[in-house]
Amino acid sequence: MLLPVEIVRQLTEEQIAFVRRSGLKAEVLEPGHVRLRMPLAGNQNHIGSMYAGALFTLAEIPGGALFLTSFDSQRFYPIVKQMQLRFLRPATGDIRVEARLAAEQIAQLQEQAQQHGKADYQLDLRLTDESGEVVAESQGLYQLRAH
Repeated sequence: MLLPVEIVRQLTEEQIAFVRRSGLKAEVLEPGHVRLRMPLAGNQNHIGSMYAGALFTLAEIPGGALFLTSFDSQRFYPIVKQMQLRFLRPATGDIRVEARLAAEQIAQLQEQAQQHGKADYQLDLRLTDESGEVVAESQGLYQLRAH
């Protein structure tokens, strides 16, 4: 059973105190597709660009948001096993990230987790500024686990 979108929004934006303080916003929450935005305001570093920890948060949270929009939370739960972030240029404004999982991949992961207790999957994401320029790239290894 999938959760209603407003519950997913609340869990994505407010469940983790650090994320709530960062001001992260979920712009799209659909099965297999999420788009999140991290504001620059309140997340600047010592030179005025976005703090690396805020960018890392923006790169990591889509794994949980995709889980909430795409998987049955009564049967499964996610964990992040590994996360890499490569900074390409300073982030001097609000930053967005989009993540997608195809319906076939969602079904396959659920089947594998049901049969084996867990299923790994990778999310390769691009963090972009308002003009679409890539400021960072991330690679996250997640695992779907059966309750």
